[in-house]
Parts: sequence; structure tokens; C-alpha cells
Amino acid sequence: MTEWDIKKLRILRTLRDRGTVTATAEALRMTPSAVSQQLTNLARQLGVPLLEAHGRRVRLTDAAHLVLRHAEAVFAQLERAGAELDAHVRGEAGRFRIAAFSTAVPALVVPAVQSLRADHPGLDVRVHEAEAAEAYELLAGGEADLALSLAAHAPTARDPQFGRIPLLADPLDVALPAGHPLAEAPGLRLADLSGEPWIFGGSGPWSEITTAACEAAGFVPEQAHSAAGWTAILAMVEAGMGVALVPRMASAERRGGTGSGVVMRVLAADQPRRHVVAAVRRGAEEGPAVARVLRALRLAAGRRETAH
Repeated sequence: MTEWDIKKLRILRTLRDRGTVTATAEALRMTPSAVSQQLTNLARQLGVPLLEAHGRRVRLTDAAHLVLRHAEAVFAQLERAGAELDAHVRGEAGRFRIAAFSTAVPALVVPAVQSLRADHPGLDVRVHEAEAAEAYELLAGGEADLALSLAAHAPTARDPQFGRIPLLADPLDVALPAGHPLAEAPGLRLADLSGEPWIFGGSGPWSEITTAACEAAGFVPEQAHSAAGWTAILAMVEAGMGVALVPRMASAERRGGTGSGVVMRVLAADQPRRHVVAAVRRGAEEGPAVARVLRALRLAAGRRETAH
């Protein structure tokens, strides 16, 4: 019978995800030589080559990919076993780690943590602000128990490693300078702003979201200024330098400090939205701590949707 070693399989999976032995060693807090030795031993145990030379690096063989395809089901089942074991624990306590993108922290995570502190004081929730790429690295490496990201940057529903849970459809509102001719216009549509100078990031998710929303409304936005932070974007809008799409989660947190120089307008029929999802390691959805945190996040999301 083939001997399967879970620890070595995890090293192989990390090598697949990280790409190099050095990056794998850093992620697992091992030495590169230890990683190589463990993978050599695994290949010997399984009786198949797992790595092949590719220039100055190595890459996984077809046999290694076959092994990992089956190993993902094992990892998921182990997560389920851990979740069932946790379910036997009464009066749950312990640490739960959330990795979330910046605007989700004050809008969703903080209210959820506040309610969890009141209802489950034994649950120690720790928050790590991280954009999608880092959040899913933390989740895959076991350094986070739940990740929050935009759906556009989340794993697909068929991903064998992660399960995703929809949380919120966050509307995008338009920030206009006070006194703008369209600031008080009834039935404002995104297409009405096709001739305006726009403010958004030069690259990354917010650039993609803004350009996609405008293109769906029938035009390509002229980028007059580039900024990544909402404080900078709204300051430029207030100065009359352009207009911007702002997620309601972000604008709500800054409404008090925006000043009278910015008018936030809810768009009419073509209201764009960005979708926020939670993700956990597949199989962990049944754990009581995950269920409680998800419940608190859903309540926070629900309160935000009903408030608007």
C-alpha cells in the first residue's frame, strides 16, 4: 500500500502555490535543503518523480499534479474532521483570525467583532488588514481562518482549496464637487458623467472597477488624476478637480470628514455594485467558530444594506 504523508503533501502543495523551493521554505519556516529533502522522501515513498528541472528552477511533474488533485480532497476532509471535533467543545474559546481588505474592516469586521465580544467573549478575534492576494496566502498558509475580498478577486466557486460565501453587494455612488451642475440633477445616471474628468487609481482593483462600471454605462472614463486612498480622492473631488466612483462602505465611514465641498449622489437605473465575499479553507465551513463569525459578518452586512 502506498504510504501517504500529510506533512510532506502540504510541502508539495506549498511549492505548487509559491513556485520555488526558497519561497516554499520561507512560507513554511523551513530551510530550502529541508524542503528538498522532504520532497525527495515523498517521491521515494510514492514511487514516482514529483519534480523535474526547468532551467535553474524545478517544476511539478504530471504525477505530482495528480497526487495533489487527490490530496486536496484529503485536506478538505481533514478540515471537516477538525470542524466536527470543534463542535464537541462546549463554551467555545480560542483565537480566530480574519484577513480583510481596507474598507471592509470598519464597515463589516469591526461591527462583527463588537457583536462577537458581547455574545461570545471567549472567542478572541484578531484582524489583519490585507488585500486579496495577501489575504488568500494567509488563509492557505493557516495564518488566517477567514478572508474577506471583492468577489472579482476571490477564488472561483470550484476552487478545491477554498469555499466562498457571498456577504454584501456594495453600491458605488458618485462623488461630485459641491456646485457641480449635476450635483442636484434628478435621476442622475453614470452616462451623464461621460464628459467629466475622473479620479481613480492608476492600476489595481479600483481602476478595474471604475473603468468596468463606466464602460458598462457606454463610455471610457478620462482619467484626469490618479490616487489610491479615499482621503486623497475625496480631497481632489472637493477641490473641483474631477468626479469619482466611491463604494458606499468607504463613503459612509468618511461622510463626517468629507466636508460640505463633496456631494455624494446615488445613481439611478445603472447603479454599479461591487460584491464582497468571505472565504474559508474548504471543509471548515462547518466549524462553530467559523459559523459564528460568518453570522456576525452577515448581520453587519444586513444592517448596512437596510440602512441604505
